[in-house]
Amino acid sequence: METNINLTSNSSLSTLSIKLDQLRESLRPGQQQLGSWEGGKMAISAVPGAGKSHSLAVAAAMMIARYQLHPRNQLIIVTYTRSAAAGIKAKIKERLKDLKIPQTGFMVQTLHGLALNIASRHPDLSQLNLDTSTVIIPTPSHRVIRTAVEKWIIRNPRRYQILLEGGEFDGEETERLRRQSVLRTEVLPKLAHTIIREAKSSGLTPGKVWELSHYAQDNYNILAIGAGLYEQYQTVMRSLDFIDYDDMILGALTVLNNLQVRQLWQQQIFAVFEDEAQDSSPLQERLISALATKENHCNLIRVGDPNQAINSTFTPADTVYFNWFCEQCKDHNKLAEMTQAGRSSQIIIEAANFVLKWVNEQWKIEAKKQQEKLLKSDVDEEKKEIIPFRLQTIEPVSKNDPQPDANPDCVGEGLELYRPDDIYHTVDLIRQKIIELLTKNPHHNAAILVRENRQGRFLAENLKELPKKHNIRVYEVGESERFSQIPYEILTLLQFMDRPHSPDYLKNALEILEKRDLIPSQDFNALSTYPENFLYPSPLISEPKKPVLEARRYCCNLLQAKLELPDYQLIPFLGMTLKYTGAELATVQKLSERITQELIGKFSVKNVLTVLREMINSEQFEGIEEDSEERYTRANQVTIITMHKSKGLDWDYVFLPFLHEDVLPGSPWVPTSAQFLGKFTLAEVSRAQIRAAVHHQYINRESSLTIPNPEDAWEEAQQLKKAEEYRLLYVAMTRAKRLLWMSAAKEGPFRWSIFKADGTINLQPKIPCPVFPILTAQFPNSVMEYLF
Repeated sequence: METNINLTSNSSLSTLSIKLDQLRESLRPGQQQLGSWEGGKMAISAVPGAGKSHSLAVAAAMMIARYQLHPRNQLIIVTYTRSAAAGIKAKIKERLKDLKIPQTGFMVQTLHGLALNIASRHPDLSQLNLDTSTVIIPTPSHRVIRTAVEKWIIRNPRRYQILLEGGEFDGEETERLRRQSVLRTEVLPKLAHTIIREAKSSGLTPGKVWELSHYAQDNYNILAIGAGLYEQYQTVMRSLDFIDYDDMILGALTVLNNLQVRQLWQQQIFAVFEDEAQDSSPLQERLISALATKENHCNLIRVGDPNQAINSTFTPADTVYFNWFCEQCKDHNKLAEMTQAGRSSQIIIEAANFVLKWVNEQWKIEAKKQQEKLLKSDVDEEKKEIIPFRLQTIEPVSKNDPQPDANPDCVGEGLELYRPDDIYHTVDLIRQKIIELLTKNPHHNAAILVRENRQGRFLAENLKELPKKHNIRVYEVGESERFSQIPYEILTLLQFMDRPHSPDYLKNALEILEKRDLIPSQDFNALSTYPENFLYPSPLISEPKKPVLEARRYCCNLLQAKLELPDYQLIPFLGMTLKYTGAELATVQKLSERITQELIGKFSVKNVLTVLREMINSEQFEGIEEDSEERYTRANQVTIITMHKSKGLDWDYVFLPFLHEDVLPGSPWVPTSAQFLGKFTLAEVSRAQIRAAVHHQYINRESSLTIPNPEDAWEEAQQLKKAEEYRLLYVAMTRAKRLLWMSAAKEGPFRWSIFKADGTINLQPKIPCPVFPILTAQFPNSVMEYLF
């Protein structure tokens, strides 16, 4: 009997071993190195479309099977969005199911979810009371930032006076008042917001920033001002029992500073996989490294693409750190590069590779010119690390690759370059092409990627006839996709319920109900002119039409709920009334919990209205994301989406209109109102100065620390932005499978922010993005002629 059990066990192990070998062989070069990982640190640098998530899931399943992982010794996979976490989790479970082993031994979490988990299990160590604390995402206009600014001004009158005088000042009272307003409402809030995020995410306390200020040599001592603002911010946050997302990570790190607790966590973790590592900050890297280290041995695999780092100018993420980690691993033969990608047709791959190489070459030429100005002959070794792209080109997959329809045949020229007469001509060309492509291939999809949301709204308005006339869906992904509009909708209905006799509040509520398709469209001005007659008509008023009765019924139900329900139940009730589903209901629950927590002991409709107004005006409330990204890539649909939001997605046909130099890469700009301080902005200077200090800590420890002066820091900030804009273009180009359509109209608006499509603002000549004419010269067959 025992012999039979052993034979069965050996047979099962043999079968599993064969399946694992087959799984490994199914991976591409580069992917196989991940599948063959045997411990220690490893960096995976992957090109767009390389199957990063697929290979990560396969490697995770192989590791769970090979090392027989279980809940007390598990693999941790960390990513940065809930949707990505859900996608990876589903793929790993599918692989484990194929291997016929238990779907345990791993955990997939967002990084902040992991930090929250650690901090909440040890509140005595993390010093975070998550039952009473409120998590906020402050913007420069948030009351916490505004209060911190006012407190700093009171405590630092001399430094404030130096800012007020700026470069020069004649003492004129009107100008003094103007400058005071600019400093209090624009300059200092933006400086506080920037320096707090940069310093905190790098693990720098206010005291440490103050120490760094001693290395700076500028008249304003911007870092000293930032340290003071940061200190006041922390004080205000504690007084209100608020925390931000960095506090979660700091709390988790504080917990892990306790040796006994750290060992307890480390014993439960076999290894850590990090996805999208190019978007990681120093603080986040410290957390995952602490968890992955056991007995001075670190089992950490970081997967990312430095060439898709597109968040560093508005978040603390910086591609330098992942590039540095890659070079460290390369020195120990622990760097794997996934260069084969099956997403795009050959000419699209060639165009993306060409842009990468051309931008890097231009960077080196400009750097050399700068060095020659300083009487130096060569570019310093350190300067070579600052080029926008990692030298990593995309290659097509091999002929026997298992990916279906890998490197598909191109449609038309595959790459099509246009110079329309103006932005309206651009829309005409796009419309004509979309109708032609999706009518012929309704099982395919298309996307128009824009740099600004206003461009997307312009396109959506001018393509709105496609669904009715050609049965082609148009889906505009606006800014509301990330920062939820639900707080605004809830506030609008609550304002009406609180003051039903206000014509404005009634009209706004009716518009929300109509937007949610709950009542028919009608003349809301007529209904809201006399709210009493609409809500409670007298017998003398004639019977209204059916649409008016429906609108009245909804409004009266809202008012009845206000009388019958406790105040704390109103927000969930409104979620049901507006017929929210799925992620929307989850967002309503999150919103309700957030408000309840903030208003403990003082919950009332009026206080709820105050919190909602503050949230809408000065905070970015993030809704719960849908787990599926399918809504962006439906067949026979054209999706209008920003380049940033398009990362991680792909379409058969991708359109990139409005490629103009003033938008991409853009140019340095200092608001006229703040130019009395100099030809730079304090916020961007502080960002560059903080990063210089952190880079020194990570990369150049042997040299002495130098904090750049404001002029040099401003130049570095602009180079950072320019590099990121080119990476953003590269990301947009690599979303296309079969056709990449690019255009730079000869005429466009001076600024999209002030453009109105009613013809009241004239168009003006526009200069193409520097990449565009280079592409037309390199790919002459892709330069398209048009008949209208």
